[in-house]
Amino acid sequence: MSVRVRRVYEPPEPDDGVRVLVDRLWPRGLAKDAARVDEWPKGLTPSTELRRWYHADDRPYEEFRERYEVELAAPEAAELLDHVRELTGKGPVTLLTASKDPERSHAEVLARLLQE
Repeated sequence: MSVRVRRVYEPPEPDDGVRVLVDRLWPRGLAKDAARVDEWPKGLTPSTELRRWYHADDRPYEEFRERYEVELAAPEAAELLDHVRELTGKGPVTLLTASKDPERSHAEVLARLLQE
């Protein structure tokens, strides 16, 4: 199972497989056809409250990860996570985010959960 995280602003690559946008809002300045997004499960993204909490006052990533995992246990998010997990059984999946630091973002939390 191959899951990787990339910035949505990077050009698509042939080995991306299914490209899944994991941000709640569409990335600024990016045309939809240029992004080549196959799936956009908005219910899988962190809540607005959690996102704002994390970006305020440089909050610790580990605490963000724990809070986000609690949100992912809710029925709608868990169902969407299972759907993306099923996609990983069929081939590579690339999680796309506009985050400037993808390694310390929700996309990395998702990638880790999908690879478990």
